[in-house]
Amino acid sequence: MSTLINVEVVFGTLESQQLVSVSMLSGSTVADALEMSKIGAAFPDADIASMPTGIWGRPVERDQTLVDGDRVEIYRELEIDPKESRRLRALD
Repeated sequence: MSTLINVEVVFGTLESQQLVSVSMLSGSTVADALEMSKIGAAFPDADIASMPTGIWGRPVERDQTLVDGDRVEIYRELEIDPKESRRLRALD
């Protein structure tokens, strides 16, 4: 008998953030969660299919199996390197 797990899928830009909760069968993958969440529809200008993913801040491949309570994160490219940002703020 298959059991259901609950996971969250999150993505954000500077202008908007989205968190989608999905219930799926145990044994589902990151790719399955991304598809079920339909989060890409909220960000039509973002190429979510090519962006790296992670679970709770740890980078993972899309074939990673999920467990109940996982938070799938989609990582966009940084606008500016954090070290560079701190350096620029220090100059002000």
